[in-house]
Amino acid sequence: MEPMKRILVYLSRERSLPHCAKFIQSIAGYFGSGQEEKILVNCGIDKNRFIISDQEFDGSTNVTLKRSKTCPIKNMDESQVAALPEDVRSRGVDVGVAVILQAANSKVLLTRRSSALSIFPNVWVPPGGHIEQDEQVLDAGLRELKEETGLQLKDGEFTWRMMGLWESVFPPLLSRGLPTRHHIVVYMLVLSQETHEQLQKRLCPDESEVSACAWLDPSMVELIISTNRDLPSMETQQDIPTTIG
Repeated sequence: MEPMKRILVYLSRERSLPHCAKFIQSIAGYFGSGQEEKILVNCGIDKNRFIISDQEFDGSTNVTLKRSKTCPIKNMDESQVAALPEDVRSRGVDVGVAVILQAANSKVLLTRRSSALSIFPNVWVPPGGHIEQDEQVLDAGLRELKEETGLQLKDGEFTWRMMGLWESVFPPLLSRGLPTRHHIVVYMLVLSQETHEQLQKRLCPDESEVSACAWLDPSMVELIISTNRDLPSMETQQDIPTTIG
C-alpha cells in the first residue's frame, strides 16, 4: 500500500505567501520575539496545507499556539542543528490532531500508548494522530478516534471546537537526544451527547496502538497530562478550565 502523504505546516506573516516550515524552525518563535511560549495565531487547512498566520484568512480559526519552555527546537545551538541527519532536517513540520472526548456526564477519555510505539510509548494521551491529505481537522479527529478506540460518533450526536495548538518535539528534552519529530498538534474538544457508560459499550481499542483506556474526571486528566513535559497542561489551553471542569 502506498504510504499516505503528510499534511505539513505552512507559515504566513504580514500577509506573505505561505511557505513550508522547516524542521529546525520554531513555529511559536516565528510569530514572536523568539522567547514567548504562547502566542495568538490563525490556522486552517487549505489545499492540503496547514496554514498558520498572524492574519485571519478564509476558513481560519483564531487560537493560542503554545510550546514547552524546554522545547528542543527553541534551545538547540548551531552545533546541534548541524548534527541533525539530512533526512530529519528535510522533513518539514508535521500536523497531528488530539481528540479530547468528553462524555455527557463530564468524563474524559484518555488512552495509554502502546509500549511498542517508537514515539511517546506508555504515555497517557488523548486519542489522535496525523492529519492526512484531503482531510479537515474534524475528519482526521473522528478517523483517529475510530481507528484507535473503535468509537464512531454520528452526526448530530456531538459538538466540537478547536481548542488550541501545541508545538510538540520528540524527544521532548535535548538531554534525551536530538529531535527526530516535530509536530503542530491541533487539540479539539468533542462533546458527546452520550454518557461514558454508553460510549464504553462500543469501546474496542486497537492493541497495536493503545494498551489501555480510562474515563476520568477532568481534574485527574489534568494531573496526568501535567506530568508529561511535552503535553500541554489543561491550564495552559485556551478556555479548557471552564469547559472541562
